[in-house]
Amino acid sequence: MKVKQKGTNAERELVHMFWGVGWAGVRVAGSGSMSYPSPDVLAGNGIRRLAIECKAIHERKKYFKRTEILELQEFSQKFGVEPWIGIRFDNDQWYFLNIEDLNKSPNGFSATFAIAKQKGLVFDELIGLFKQQRLI
Repeated sequence: MKVKQKGTNAERELVHMFWGVGWAGVRVAGSGSMSYPSPDVLAGNGIRRLAIECKAIHERKKYFKRTEILELQEFSQKFGVEPWIGIRFDNDQWYFLNIEDLNKSPNGFSATFAIAKQKGLVFDELIGLFKQQRLI
């Protein structure tokens, strides 16, 4: 499967997941391809509103350009939404990370499978259905 198609399919999957639990969700047309900051998915339930930068990856580590994260923060602040990074590793579930949970480097940010498992929220946690107890 082509990388762009894989990402599009993952975004659609996430939108369906939101609608399936009574939230509204939409893919943002042109995200990543226009000159204005925009997330991949917007979701909300009348109380909470989320802007999600989505990544569906085969690897166990994802790098983010500094500008990608700064634009998510800028959009979220101006739009009044919570910024989240949604990562779906192959053969696993979605994990949602706060920007503060990403590893920082001079050139940008990164997220590993281990960080996602340790600090990320799974979908039901993100939408407030339950809070998982973590072993640390």
